[in-house]
Amino acid sequence: MTAIVEADLADPRHADAVVRLLDEYAADPMGGGEPLPEYARNNLVRELRARPTVRIVLAFEGDDPAGIALCIEGFSTFNCRPLMNIHDLAVSARYRGRGIARALIAQVERIARAMDCCKITLEVLEGNAPAQSLYRSCGFAGYQLDPASGRAMFLQRLLT
Repeated sequence: MTAIVEADLADPRHADAVVRLLDEYAADPMGGGEPLPEYARNNLVRELRARPTVRIVLAFEGDDPAGIALCIEGFSTFNCRPLMNIHDLAVSARYRGRGIARALIAQVERIARAMDCCKITLEVLEGNAPAQSLYRSCGFAGYQLDPASGRAMFLQRLLT
C-alpha cells in the first residue's frame, strides 16, 4: 500500500528520501541524465529547510521511497492569490505505472486548495509523452492569454 505524506525534513527518513528520489530523477534522461552534483546531495535538505515556501509530498511503498512532488509557492499578480508550482515530480522507476504520480498530484492539489491557491503550475519536456498524458488526464493544459499572442513558453537564463 502506498503511503502519501507531507515531508518533514527534520525527519532523517524523509530527508534521505528527498535526496535519493531527486538524485534518481536527475540521473534519468527526463531529469538531465546526470546524478545530482555532490554539492546538491550534501546541501539540498538544509537549503530546502531554509525556504518556507517549499512544500514536499513523498510516496512510500513500505519503507522504500517511491515518489516525490517538490513544490514551491508562488504568487499570481493577476489573481492576487498564491499559486503552487510543482517544480519536481518523479516516481522511482521500479514503482512507475502504479498511480503514484497521480496520488502525488492529488495531494498537491489538496494542499494548494487549503492554501487558497488559484492554480497549480508545472513544466514538462516536449519529449516526455507519458508525463504529458498524465498531466492532461489530471486537468493540466498549456495556456495563453490571447490566442493572437500565442502560447506561454518556459525559458531560462543560467547564471553559473
